[in-house]
Amino acid sequence: MAGASENAGTELVFGMHAVRHALLAGAGRARELLLQADREPNAALREILEKAERGNIPIRRVSRHVLDLESAFGKHQGVALRRAHVEGPIKDIEDLLPTLGADALVLVLDSVQDPHNLGACVRTADAAGAQAVVIPKDRAASMTEVAVKAASGAAEHVPVLEVTNLSRALRQLKDAGLWIIGTAAGAETILHDADFRRPVALVLGGEGSGMRHNVAGQCDSMVRIPLGGHVESLNVSVAAGICLFEVRRQRTIKTNPKSGS
Repeated sequence: MAGASENAGTELVFGMHAVRHALLAGAGRARELLLQADREPNAALREILEKAERGNIPIRRVSRHVLDLESAFGKHQGVALRRAHVEGPIKDIEDLLPTLGADALVLVLDSVQDPHNLGACVRTADAAGAQAVVIPKDRAASMTEVAVKAASGAAEHVPVLEVTNLSRALRQLKDAGLWIIGTAAGAETILHDADFRRPVALVLGGEGSGMRHNVAGQCDSMVRIPLGGHVESLNVSVAAGICLFEVRRQRTIKTNPKSGS
């Protein structure tokens, strides 16, 4: 395993989808491709190898144990990419605001603890066409290698902004013209009755404790997902998917009335 000084300024991406998207997004950042030596290549892995060879990226064949250690025992699927760490053009709320228009959709996650849930939310945000995901820096999961793997390539396309003060970030989004809509099990308004055909920031609370009081206080309105079974709540990534695609459904109907519901 490479030493800390050798890997300074780099990051590891692992898993088939994450590595493939990382190469598509910027092969020039790649330093080396780590490949499990005894793994039989499938179609996805062969595509990755072809991209690495075309980009003249060094390929190092290692044991599964080495990949386990490099990925902190994550589900690497036999492949990992070490690349230079480069911050994207949108690093904070101030960078994001000028890029938002009438179709703005931002996902805000308050205190999500599980990096797998965070990555799944980022993946869903990308699929729904969100422009960014906003999370707090403290007492919450960050975009670790595990979260990037769970995002299945979406982290290459959707900026995840870590902010020091989530309430202040919501005020900035509100001042920019976004309607701040939070989610809560006890809200009177059902999700499908809310109007999402305007610039929106969707706010979801973390696992267990939900949304903090000061964050909820920044919301213009609260909605709930109608549940018909015996469970009292949903996994945050599932709830994010339901809410984000309700936004997309309403906006699709607005722009294409013949598309159906």
